[in-house]
Amino acid sequence: MDKSMVKGLAIGGIAMVVLGAGAVTGYQTLNKPKFAEVVAVKEAKETTTTPRQKCEQVQVSKQAPVKDERRVAGSVVGGVAGGLLGSQIGGGSGQKVATVAGAAAGAYAGNQVQKSMQEKDMVTTSETRCKTVNERTEKLVGYDVTYRLAGKEESVRMAYNPGKQIPVRDGQLVLNTPEAGK
Repeated sequence: MDKSMVKGLAIGGIAMVVLGAGAVTGYQTLNKPKFAEVVAVKEAKETTTTPRQKCEQVQVSKQAPVKDERRVAGSVVGGVAGGLLGSQIGGGSGQKVATVAGAAAGAYAGNQVQKSMQEKDMVTTSETRCKTVNERTEKLVGYDVTYRLAGKEESVRMAYNPGKQIPVRDGQLVLNTPEAGK
């Protein structure tokens, strides 16, 4: 065997090793998964509580303002009526006593009747009543996705629902938002 033949065999052997290694690498590249299998998708939501005022009109009944606080009108009318009734009883000094007693009893009765009427005299008005209520809102913030890639299950939060599979490039998930129309 001459030198050129040995050189040729050596170069050919090296070339075979390099080509074989390239073929294995190429095979592995071709064999890498192009998609990860989606196992589960759960919506991730954020709850916000916002306080706000809730106002409504309500009917309120109150005692009407009293114009005659001492109930003079009732006492006077009752006293006059009682005095007239008392003067109809008896005669002489007994009649005077009955008139005075009738006037006193009538004045007290008139006062109490006026008091009862004033307490029942009601005024209804409309008032605005407000209270703070908490309003709850939910906002979708993404999707918690469980996926299987190369025999391992893992999770990731994504901005969109990926469907049944997630694209893989160079062994890594492609997590960018899909283009419109796809």
